[in-house]
Amino acid sequence: MQKNYFQLFDLPETCELNIDALAVAYRELQSEVHPDRFATASESEKLLAVQQSSYLNEAYSTLKSPLKRAGYLLVQNNIDIGKVDQNDLSMELLLEQIQLREMLDELPKDASALADLESLKKDVQEKLHGRYQDFSDSTGKSNFPEAKIIYHELQFLYKLLAEIESGEEQRLEY
Repeated sequence: MQKNYFQLFDLPETCELNIDALAVAYRELQSEVHPDRFATASESEKLLAVQQSSYLNEAYSTLKSPLKRAGYLLVQNNIDIGKVDQNDLSMELLLEQIQLREMLDELPKDASALADLESLKKDVQEKLHGRYQDFSDSTGKSNFPEAKIIYHELQFLYKLLAEIESGEEQRLEY
Protein backbone atom coordinates (compact mmCIF):
# COMPACT_ATOMS: atom_id res chain seq x y z
CA MET A 1 0.00 0.00 0.00
CA GLN A 2 1.30 3.43 -0.96
CA LYS A 3 1.83 5.97 1.80
CA ASN A 4 -0.38 9.03 1.85
CA TYR A 5 1.32 12.38 1.28
CA PHE A 6 1.73 13.17 4.97
CA GLN A 7 3.20 9.73 5.71
CA LEU A 8 5.54 10.03 2.73
CA PHE A 9 7.19 13.08 4.30
CA ASP A 10 6.77 11.78 7.87
CA LEU A 11 4.63 14.79 8.79
CA PRO A 12 1.54 15.02 11.00
CA GLU A 13 -1.80 14.78 9.18
CA THR A 14 -2.88 18.33 9.86
CA CYS A 15 -3.43 21.46 7.83
CA GLU A 16 -0.86 23.37 9.89
CA LEU A 17 2.47 22.17 8.50
CA ASN A 18 6.04 23.30 8.92
CA ILE A 19 6.76 24.17 5.29
CA ASP A 20 10.52 24.24 5.93
CA ALA A 21 10.40 20.66 7.26
CA LEU A 22 8.34 19.68 4.20
CA ALA A 23 10.97 21.20 1.88
CA VAL A 24 13.84 19.43 3.67
CA ALA A 25 12.04 16.07 3.53
CA TYR A 26 11.20 16.63 -0.14
CA ARG A 27 14.82 17.33 -1.10
CA GLU A 28 16.02 14.25 0.78
CA LEU A 29 13.45 11.97 -0.85
CA GLN A 30 13.94 13.54 -4.28
CA SER A 31 17.66 12.80 -4.14
CA GLU A 32 16.83 9.14 -3.44
CA VAL A 33 14.30 8.61 -6.24
CA HIS A 34 15.42 11.07 -8.93
CA PRO A 35 15.36 9.25 -12.30
CA ASP A 36 18.91 10.40 -13.13
CA ARG A 37 20.19 8.11 -10.37
CA PHE A 38 18.77 5.17 -12.32
CA ALA A 39 20.32 5.93 -15.72
CA THR A 40 22.12 2.58 -15.83
CA ALA A 41 19.35 0.57 -14.16
CA SER A 42 16.93 -1.82 -15.83
CA GLU A 43 13.89 -0.46 -17.65
CA SER A 44 11.57 -1.57 -14.87
CA GLU A 45 13.74 0.20 -12.26
CA LYS A 46 13.80 3.34 -14.41
CA LEU A 47 10.03 3.25 -14.74
CA LEU A 48 9.61 2.78 -11.00
CA ALA A 49 11.95 5.73 -10.34
CA VAL A 50 9.92 7.95 -12.68
CA GLN A 51 6.68 6.89 -10.99
CA GLN A 52 8.08 7.47 -7.51
CA SER A 53 9.49 10.85 -8.50
CA SER A 54 6.16 11.85 -10.03
CA TYR A 55 4.26 10.80 -6.90
CA LEU A 56 6.75 12.67 -4.73
CA ASN A 57 6.40 15.85 -6.82
CA GLU A 58 2.60 15.62 -6.69
CA ALA A 59 2.69 15.10 -2.92
CA TYR A 60 5.01 18.06 -2.40
CA SER A 61 2.96 20.35 -4.61
CA THR A 62 -0.21 19.38 -2.77
CA LEU A 63 1.12 19.78 0.75
CA LYS A 64 2.97 23.01 -0.05
CA SER A 65 -0.28 24.75 -1.07
CA PRO A 66 -2.61 25.55 1.85
CA LEU A 67 -5.74 25.11 -0.28
CA LYS A 68 -4.60 21.87 -1.92
CA ARG A 69 -3.47 20.57 1.47
CA ALA A 70 -6.89 21.36 2.96
CA GLY A 71 -8.64 19.53 0.13
CA TYR A 72 -6.32 16.56 0.42
CA LEU A 73 -6.90 16.38 4.16
CA LEU A 74 -10.65 16.24 3.56
CA VAL A 75 -10.30 13.55 0.89
CA GLN A 76 -8.13 11.52 3.28
CA ASN A 77 -11.09 11.63 5.68
CA ASN A 78 -13.57 10.41 3.04
CA ILE A 79 -15.09 13.82 2.31
CA ASP A 80 -16.13 14.42 -1.30
CA ILE A 81 -14.83 17.90 -2.09
CA GLY A 82 -16.00 17.76 -5.70
CA LYS A 83 -19.62 18.42 -4.86
CA VAL A 84 -20.56 21.89 -3.69
CA ASP A 85 -24.05 22.09 -2.28
CA GLN A 86 -25.19 25.69 -2.63
CA ASN A 87 -27.20 25.21 0.56
CA ASP A 88 -23.92 24.67 2.40
CA LEU A 89 -22.71 28.13 1.43
CA SER A 90 -24.12 30.97 3.46
CA MET A 91 -26.03 33.74 1.75
CA GLU A 92 -23.71 36.14 3.59
CA LEU A 93 -20.67 34.58 1.91
CA LEU A 94 -22.24 34.68 -1.53
CA LEU A 95 -23.29 38.31 -1.14
CA GLU A 96 -19.85 39.24 0.15
CA GLN A 97 -18.22 37.55 -2.86
CA ILE A 98 -20.47 39.45 -5.25
CA GLN A 99 -19.73 42.72 -3.45
CA LEU A 100 -15.96 42.16 -3.47
CA ARG A 101 -15.96 41.22 -7.15
CA GLU A 102 -18.01 44.31 -7.99
CA MET A 103 -15.50 46.45 -6.08
CA LEU A 104 -12.70 44.85 -8.06
CA ASP A 105 -14.48 45.37 -11.39
CA GLU A 106 -15.23 49.02 -10.63
CA LEU A 107 -11.62 49.98 -9.95
CA PRO A 108 -9.85 51.99 -12.66
CA LYS A 109 -7.84 49.83 -15.06
CA ASP A 110 -4.67 51.86 -14.62
CA ALA A 111 -1.99 52.28 -11.95
CA SER A 112 -4.17 54.71 -9.97
CA ALA A 113 -6.01 51.68 -8.56
CA LEU A 114 -2.92 50.01 -7.07
CA ALA A 115 -3.45 51.36 -3.53
CA ASP A 116 -7.09 50.21 -3.56
CA LEU A 117 -6.05 46.81 -4.90
CA GLU A 118 -3.43 46.48 -2.16
CA SER A 119 -6.04 47.32 0.49
CA LEU A 120 -8.50 44.81 -0.98
CA LYS A 121 -5.75 42.21 -1.18
CA LYS A 122 -4.89 42.74 2.50
CA ASP A 123 -8.57 42.33 3.48
CA VAL A 124 -8.87 39.08 1.52
CA GLN A 125 -5.62 37.74 2.98
CA GLU A 126 -6.92 38.47 6.49
CA LYS A 127 -10.18 36.65 5.69
CA LEU A 128 -8.17 33.73 4.30
CA HIS A 129 -6.04 33.54 7.42
CA GLY A 130 -9.11 33.57 9.68
CA ARG A 131 -11.02 30.99 7.67
CA TYR A 132 -7.95 28.76 7.40
CA GLN A 133 -7.68 28.88 11.19
CA ASP A 134 -11.37 27.93 11.37
CA PHE A 135 -10.65 25.04 8.98
CA SER A 136 -7.78 23.91 11.20
CA ASP A 137 -10.00 24.05 14.27
CA SER A 138 -12.75 22.05 12.52
CA THR A 139 -10.41 19.33 11.29
CA GLY A 140 -8.74 19.23 14.70
CA LYS A 141 -12.16 18.39 16.17
CA SER A 142 -12.85 15.92 13.33
CA ASN A 143 -15.79 18.08 12.25
CA PHE A 144 -15.22 17.35 8.58
CA PRO A 145 -18.67 18.41 7.29
CA GLU A 146 -18.03 21.90 8.71
CA ALA A 147 -14.46 21.82 7.38
CA LYS A 148 -15.82 21.05 3.89
CA ILE A 149 -17.99 24.17 3.99
CA ILE A 150 -15.01 26.25 5.07
CA TYR A 151 -12.89 24.63 2.35
CA HIS A 152 -15.32 25.84 -0.31
CA GLU A 153 -15.23 29.32 1.22
CA LEU A 154 -11.43 29.18 1.02
CA GLN A 155 -11.71 28.30 -2.67
CA PHE A 156 -13.74 31.46 -3.26
CA LEU A 157 -11.25 33.59 -1.36
CA TYR A 158 -8.18 32.13 -3.09
CA LYS A 159 -9.81 32.69 -6.48
CA LEU A 160 -10.57 36.30 -5.56
CA LEU A 161 -7.00 36.78 -4.32
CA ALA A 162 -5.67 35.47 -7.64
CA GLU A 163 -7.94 37.92 -9.50
CA ILE A 164 -6.67 40.80 -7.36
CA GLU A 165 -3.05 39.82 -7.97
CA SER A 166 -3.73 39.52 -11.70
CA GLY A 167 -5.29 42.99 -11.61
CA GLU A 168 -2.18 44.36 -9.91
CA GLU A 169 0.06 42.84 -12.57
CA GLN A 170 -2.08 44.21 -15.40
CA ARG A 171 -2.06 47.70 -13.93
CA LEU A 172 1.70 47.64 -13.40
CA GLU A 173 2.16 46.81 -17.08
CA TYR A 174 -0.35 49.48 -18.14
